[in-house]
Amino acid sequence: MRSILVSGCLYGWNARYDGQPRPCLHPLFLKWKTQGRLIPVCPEVYGGLSVPRPPAQRRGDRIVTQAGADVTEAYEKGARWALRLAKERQVVCAILKQGSPSCGSAEIYDGSFTGRKISGMGLAAEYLQQAGVPVFDETQIVLAARLLDD
Repeated sequence: MRSILVSGCLYGWNARYDGQPRPCLHPLFLKWKTQGRLIPVCPEVYGGLSVPRPPAQRRGDRIVTQAGADVTEAYEKGARWALRLAKERQVVCAILKQGSPSCGSAEIYDGSFTGRKISGMGLAAEYLQQAGVPVFDETQIVLAARLLDD
């Protein structure tokens, strides 16, 4: 049975910066969860950041908090951890939380902390995609399902 790497918050973990889950309730996602196909990961937590933690946004190659603290190193560590897990478990794809500075796959916040989103990728999503792991967001469950062979 093929596995899918998923954002911990979509899986139901209280891993987001605000300590809240954002569980995905799509029927296919829930079926895969019951089947044990889903491999949850939170790159930010695995990078050493706490829950809750100050919100952070990507500004070019750096990730900073609203107060200006540079947390890029923790995000890089978590992205490497997520990539290693994806390779070890030979996942077919990843389903990651859109908008996150780690997991966003099409849109991220612009770094101004004003709620404005721009086209871009979170660091873990970028690492995964560069390594050939297809990355989807929580609205693309049906697209991800097409990659499963059973």
